[in-house]
Amino acid sequence: MKKSTGFISLIVLIFSASILMFISCQNKSEKKFDKLEKMNWLLGNWENEMPEGVLTETWTKENDSTFSGTTYFIINKKDTVHSEAIILSQLNDELVYRPTVKGQNNDEPVDFKLSSESENSFSFENPKHDYPQKIVYKKVNENSLVATISGIQQGKESSESYPMKKK
Repeated sequence: MKKSTGFISLIVLIFSASILMFISCQNKSEKKFDKLEKMNWLLGNWENEMPEGVLTETWTKENDSTFSGTTYFIINKKDTVHSEAIILSQLNDELVYRPTVKGQNNDEPVDFKLSSESENSFSFENPKHDYPQKIVYKKVNENSLVATISGIQQGKESSESYPMKKK
């Protein structure tokens, strides 16, 4: 009788340990990317038609921790005068906006870290960057946003805002 009780206890112990390991592994794999999820409204195609040309910005979700974006400024409906690729990712508890602008910074990405956030606005900063030092995305409503870049440019405060409509 004693042998079977010990055997049953051993089985229960192994089974319990297996369940605990399974639960522990599941909790680690279900990492939440809450800061990035708050920016889901950014996903999609955005556009601003100006007399100088058309600014377009497209955002897609790559995975749970990363959005990718592309920005183009096109004049005369055919000449791209500005283009950039952007990675927006949550690394641990930090949200990083990483643009790579063609023809700037040796075509290397520059990191801007989340400096402030609200329900409809996100600010990213890199005080060491030449210009801009700050990038802000503000949701106006479901179909419009304003992207603003600002900082010191040629020794003076400068700011440029780009209102965009969802397409």
